Amino acid sequence: MSQISTWLVTGSSRGIGLELVRQLVANPQNVIVATCRDPARASKLATLKESAQGELHIVALDVGSEAGIRGSVAEVSAILGSRGLDYLYNNAAITEGDDSAFGFSYAGLLETLRANVAGPALLGMVYLPLLGMVYLPLLERGRRRVIVNMTSGLASIGLDFGGKNATYSISKTALNMLAKTRPDLIAYVVDPGWVKTDMGGPGAMMEVEESVARLITLATTATAESSGKFFRNDGEQNPW
Repeated sequence: MSQISTWLVTGSSRGIGLELVRQLVANPQNVIVATCRDPARASKLATLKESAQGELHIVALDVGSEAGIRGSVAEVSAILGSRGLDYLYNNAAITEGDDSAFGFSYAGLLETLRANVAGPALLGMVYLPLLGMVYLPLLERGRRRVIVNMTSGLASIGLDFGGKNATYSISKTALNMLAKTRPDLIAYVVDPGWVKTDMGGPGAMMEVEESVARLITLATTATAESSGKFFRNDGEQNPW
């Protein structure tokens, strides 16, 4: 009999996050906590819940809000109970568009760093074990203990895509540093590719269904050797 797998996916109301949830709920062995800023407006998530084969819970969480992140732990813990959390999928991100290193909005840069770097970092902190705590936090109770941070090829200095999307690229390069963690966890960063979503645009090279199928395979087959690595959606490694 297959074991239950538990997932928390951020930024689930559209794009790659929504497709992650759509494919995950097709498996009755999955329990998914899908988070977004405003569940009341997430009509597509609500539709998925009506037809889900797996167990789907929709939780409010703004990755740009410290209070929202910290406040999510009690609700998610109540949902998952003793099952713990197997997969923390940091998908949510924002972009200022195609700005440049010396032509960006200062406020926009700070907002991007808060959502794209500080948010995933804090999510890792509040869902990881803390020394001296009485209870076992969610990831420590989980069976798989996987953290996936969604990055971009634009974050790779080695690939050198140039100076486009400066604040987004800077934030994702910083996010990549979160791939290093404790040896008893699996944590890596992955570039989903240039995908046809609201963020990627209609001219992107890959359909979201294809990218997400690869992302799920990568997550479910990841091992300790995957930790600290920068993957493409097909499992090949990108240069840092």
